[in-house]
Amino acid sequence: MTGPVRRPFRALLAGVLGVTALAGLTLTGSGTASAAGTPLPAQVFAPYFDARTTGDSLSTLSTRSGNKFVTLGPVQAAAKGSCTPYWNGDTSTPAFWVDRAPRFTDDISYLRAGGGDAVLSFGGPAADRAGTEIADSCTDVGAIATAFQNVVLSYDVSRIDLDVEGDSLTDSAGIDRRNKAVKLTEDWAASVGRPLQFSYTLPATPAGLTPGGLAVLQNALCNGARVDVVNLLTFDYRDGPRHDMAADTRSSAQGLHDQLQQLYPSRTDAQLWGSIGITEMIGVDHYGPEETFSTADAAAVESWAAGKGVNTLSFRSLQRDNGDCPGTAGSDSCSGTAQSAWQFSRAFQPFTNPPPVYQSPSSPSSPFPSITDEGPSFLMHLSQDAGSVVAGSSVTTTVSAAVNHAQVEYVTVGVSGTPAGVTASVDPAVVFTGYPGNQSDSAATLSLATTSATVPGTYKLTVTGRGNSFRADITYTLTVVSPVPPPPCAAAAWNPARVYTNGDTVSWTGHNWQAKWWTQGEQPGTTGEWGAWKDLGAHY
Repeated sequence: MTGPVRRPFRALLAGVLGVTALAGLTLTGSGTASAAGTPLPAQVFAPYFDARTTGDSLSTLSTRSGNKFVTLGPVQAAAKGSCTPYWNGDTSTPAFWVDRAPRFTDDISYLRAGGGDAVLSFGGPAADRAGTEIADSCTDVGAIATAFQNVVLSYDVSRIDLDVEGDSLTDSAGIDRRNKAVKLTEDWAASVGRPLQFSYTLPATPAGLTPGGLAVLQNALCNGARVDVVNLLTFDYRDGPRHDMAADTRSSAQGLHDQLQQLYPSRTDAQLWGSIGITEMIGVDHYGPEETFSTADAAAVESWAAGKGVNTLSFRSLQRDNGDCPGTAGSDSCSGTAQSAWQFSRAFQPFTNPPPVYQSPSSPSSPFPSITDEGPSFLMHLSQDAGSVVAGSSVTTTVSAAVNHAQVEYVTVGVSGTPAGVTASVDPAVVFTGYPGNQSDSAATLSLATTSATVPGTYKLTVTGRGNSFRADITYTLTVVSPVPPPPCAAAAWNPARVYTNGDTVSWTGHNWQAKWWTQGEQPGTTGEWGAWKDLGAHY
C-alpha cells in the first residue's frame, strides 16, 4: 500500500460518487482514489474483532466466518498522559498513517472488496482501568479531536465507536473532554463533506443504561455532540440470579429507548430504535453460567432487533465464535458453550440490511452504464455540493448538466438517499445539457426541506441525471443541525468551604450559578436577586 486505505477506482466512482465529481479525489498511479468513507448500512451486524489477540488475521477470520462488517478495537493511548492513539496501546502499531500504512490497512481493504467495512473502536475495559482511554489520558481537547481525525483519515472509516466503561464512567473531566472532541470532529467532518458517525458503547442493566452511561449522553447533549448510536453491553450484569439473556436484551433495549426518548423528545419511535445498538457476549460471559447467551438466544435477538429497526448488532468477540471450551467462563478464544464454528455469526448475519454486495468493476448489472472507455456520457454539476441547515428550515443548490460525449439533449433530474424528515424537490425536473466549460443552457433548483423532527447529522444524497440510455450521479452532502441550543453542562458543584470570586461558576440544585463578587459559604439560590450569586439557568 502507498497511502491511506483506498477503494478501487471504478467501484469508488460508481458506488460513492457515481460517474462525476472527480474533483477532490487524489488519484495514484495504481488507479486508486482517496474519498470520504462510505456510510454503513441502516442495519448492520459488526462483531468485535479483538486486536489484542495474536493468531489468525482479520481477513482470514472474515473469510471463514462470512462476516463482511466488523468492529475493530481497542484503540487507546500507550500510557496515561499520552494523546496518541495506538492499537491496544502498543507504540509499535500506531492507529494512523506515519511513514507506512497502519496495521489492519490491508484487512479493511479486503473487507471493502467484499462489500463490507469496519467500525473502529476506542477504549474498552482495559483502557478504562489503566487510564489510557484517549480522553481520560489526554487533557487537550484539540489533541483528542486530532487523534479521532487522524484515525478517520488513515482508514477512511465512517463510524468511530467510543467504548466507555468502568473508571471512565466516573471521570467527569474525561467525559467532558471526550464529548467536546466529538463535537469538534463532527464539525470538521461536516466542513469537508465527510459522512461520520460516533457511537457510544456503554454498560447496561436489564432496564437500560446505568446512571453513569446516561450521564455520558447528557454531557454529550450539553456539549452539542451528536451521538448517532448508543450501543448497549447486554452482559456482565453480575447481580446473582440466572438470566434469560434474550429477554434481558429486549428489556434493556426498551429501557434505553425510553431513556433516549427523554433526551431527544422530538425523535420518532423509528428514529429512536434506529439509534440503538446491542452487543452480546456470546456463550458464557465473565460472570459465569448464570449469564449464558445461547445460539437460540442469538436467533431470537436477531429476529426481534430486525423487526424493531435496531441499528447495530455485535458480539464479543469474533475469536470466541467456536465451541472449543464448553463450560469455560469469559474466555477470549472460545464461547464456553456447545456450538458449531461460527454458529453465532451465522445467526446474526441476516440482520445486515441492505446486505453487503461484492463490488465487481465488470459486473454486467452495474447501474452506471454511462461509464465507458471514453468516460461518462454527460456530467452533472452542482453550484454547491454541500450545505448546512437548521432542522425545520431549507437549503437550495443549482443543478446543471454538460455533455462529455454522445448525444444527450436533456437530462431528467432526481434525488435519492434522503433521510426521514427531509423532502427533496427539483424545479424544473428537466435541464438541457451544455458542454464542458459551458455547463448548460438551463439549470434547475434543488430544494431540501427539513422538519423540526429531522435527526441532526450529515447525510449523503445522490443527485441523478438520466438522458437517453445514460445515467450520471453526483453527491450532495447535507448537514442538519439542532434547532434549539442544548442546556449547558453542569459546572463544578458548589463547595461551602471554598472561596469564590467574580465570574466563578458552580452548580447547585440543577442550575448553574455565577459569583458576582468574593463569597464563601453563601448557598446559591438563598441570597436573593441582590445576593452574591447570579442564576444562569438549568443545566444537564
